Amino acid sequence: MVINQKDINANVKSALAEDVGSGDVTAELIPEEALASATLITREHAVIAGCQWFNEVFNQLPHTTTINWNVADGDVVVPEQTLCTLNGSARSLLTGERTAINFLQTLSATATTVASFVEIIKDTKTKILDTRKTIPGLRLAQKYAVACGGGTNHRVGLYDAILIKENHIMAAGGITQAVKQAKAKKLPVEVEVESLDELEEALTAEADQILLDNFDLALLEKAVNINQGRAKLEASGNIIKDDLYAIAKTGVDYISIGALTKHIRAIDFSMRINL
Repeated sequence: MVINQKDINANVKSALAEDVGSGDVTAELIPEEALASATLITREHAVIAGCQWFNEVFNQLPHTTTINWNVADGDVVVPEQTLCTLNGSARSLLTGERTAINFLQTLSATATTVASFVEIIKDTKTKILDTRKTIPGLRLAQKYAVACGGGTNHRVGLYDAILIKENHIMAAGGITQAVKQAKAKKLPVEVEVESLDELEEALTAEADQILLDNFDLALLEKAVNINQGRAKLEASGNIIKDDLYAIAKTGVDYISIGALTKHIRAIDFSMRINL
């Protein structure tokens, strides 16, 4: 996924406003002309994502900071590895440290989580999909991090693809009617189904993709046999790592997992500043 610089700028501007507010009153204790260097290391294994957000934090602070990276987004790192070095205003380094690391630890956590899922099914044709269960304000950033971890992006929001779920089907008068109306919008159309009968109707209506909601392995295998490649099939619904490989082996095209972006644990990074 290509991330737009203006979206990064907006993320960082909001985060700095939240943290710095009217000014860093502690950093003001240090002489304005004081210079410093810093080293950023990782305390654990991770897949890196978020270098551009990290850089932009210091770009938006008053004084110039030079950052030299030893790694790039998508790289795998090991404990105690040096990720980058920074040189510039002591005030800027101290003011930006927390916000910059917050972005890097959150996006790297997303990429690392995704990579662990992708690794399990690497010898199958199935791809891991993300969802809209993202941190508010960080939708595009986390989608980008998913790609860094080897995952595949589902729709970004409610505007770029159609996903017809149970309530939509009821309101529209059925799967066939809902898909017919959706096709007129000239966007990819996906339908959520809860049974093989609904799958058959969605296929007859020519849905592009079908979400198999909480299907067990036996039903997934039947769904793949019924489908015969007519639509892309997506398994979804409280999927955990222990079940991932077996689900992929049924032959579904995608497995979507909300945990990729909502059940993440921040990666432990540490910045050492030398005044």
